[in-house]
Amino acid sequence: MTDEVTPVLEREPAAAAELFGDRIEVARSFTAELARRGEELGLIGPLELPRLWTRHILNSALLAPLLEADGRVADVGSGAGLPGLVLAIARPDVSFTLIEPMERRCDWLNAESERLGLGNVTVLRGRAEDVADAVVVDQVTARAVSALSKLIPLTVPLVRSGGQLILMKGARVDEEIEKARKVILRKRLADVEVLELGDGVVEETTRVFRATVD
Repeated sequence: MTDEVTPVLEREPAAAAELFGDRIEVARSFTAELARRGEELGLIGPLELPRLWTRHILNSALLAPLLEADGRVADVGSGAGLPGLVLAIARPDVSFTLIEPMERRCDWLNAESERLGLGNVTVLRGRAEDVADAVVVDQVTARAVSALSKLIPLTVPLVRSGGQLILMKGARVDEEIEKARKVILRKRLADVEVLELGDGVVEETTRVFRATVD
């Protein structure tokens, strides 16, 4: 019989201070609380602590430079606050609406926003398709929600004309784009591109599907 090894929180990477700048202490506080309560609340898996900074926090923070100054952003399926709360920490000049259907996750998002003093966050309980009439933003973010063929129709109605989709994707993003060709045409997306963020900054780069909404 082997003893179970309790996962230990990953040491903060040097890139964290570079990405968060003078907001690093807030980022540290959020990461520590997510590490402390994340598994208990069903926000992260039991094996995520050794890669919490690199795989989740920094991965999300890489999107921060893509956001418009003084803009409005909706984060769909915010869950643990990835990337929504992380981006709200990194970009206090941007207003965020975190859209999440599960009540206990909304409770977490509200509690953390208040604890961290994030005055630029509003939490909206519901699915993206149910709140489209109440939300109009400049940009939409999402992480690990669904394939592009399903995600694009859910997110486009939230964005003003000329706004952007900024959707975090995995290594098979090009395959997803190919399968979503008809949806991309039907929704009249322009300037479709895949960005690879974090090269030379983090070990695991982040792929982002970005497109402009007509």
